[in-house]
Amino acid sequence: MGELVGRVDEQDQVDADVRIAGALVAARYPDAIGAVLGGSSGRGQATPGSDLDITVLLPDDGISRREVLRHEGRLAEVFLNTRVDLREAFAQSRVTRRATALFLYADSVQLHDPIGHVELLRAEARDLLAAGPDPLTQDQSDAARFLLTDLLDDLSETGPDSDRHEQLAIADRMLREAAHLLTAHRRAWNGAGKWLPRRLITADPILGRELLRGHLAAAEHADPTPLAAAVRSVLELVGGLLREGYTETRSATATPQTR
Repeated sequence: MGELVGRVDEQDQVDADVRIAGALVAARYPDAIGAVLGGSSGRGQATPGSDLDITVLLPDDGISRREVLRHEGRLAEVFLNTRVDLREAFAQSRVTRRATALFLYADSVQLHDPIGHVELLRAEARDLLAAGPDPLTQDQSDAARFLLTDLLDDLSETGPDSDRHEQLAIADRMLREAAHLLTAHRRAWNGAGKWLPRRLITADPILGRELLRGHLAAAEHADPTPLAAAVRSVLELVGGLLREGYTETRSATATPQTR
């Protein structure tokens, strides 16, 4: 009985989110040729306090932009794109390995689609997500290995008596860079904020959790050992530590990324 009530409550929340989002699109974007509700609301996982992630498809002469506003008491983040700009964002996702636009369309509820453009874009997004991001080039892989090796050396010099701010700053950067390298190696999507651990565990449940537990050990106990071990395991997947012999070609205006 409790499970049934839970499903009913979730559906009530979805229905309320769809109604508010649809009303917002109709009132504020009358020239829209399509719209979807994505994010937690699109997946049926929203709470009453969740914001609304709305993607609006504009006519070809529209101006792509992002707006944050409030409607009927709900905060809404609205992404407005023409079809050309949206497809460019889809393609760029494969390079950056961050698929915000793809997920917003693939995991969505249709709000407005009088011509059928939205359904085509949702299908494209799902296909691109299933295909995964582009693999790292050799130069990108070497750069990631060198940076992680450098961070690993810095972290290995810290301990319980070290400056905690420095240790945590190193551990935070290591987690982000290791997640980037591991998800790329697995041809999986990367994420930021709350999506970093979610995407990381999806890409590699075992090693992803080792990285997260290692980061927690550094944060809670000033113990860098578990995180260092997990990062070494990631590096072993892609060729190991990289120090001497590494060469990077950069423009005269580029700045080093390790410090």
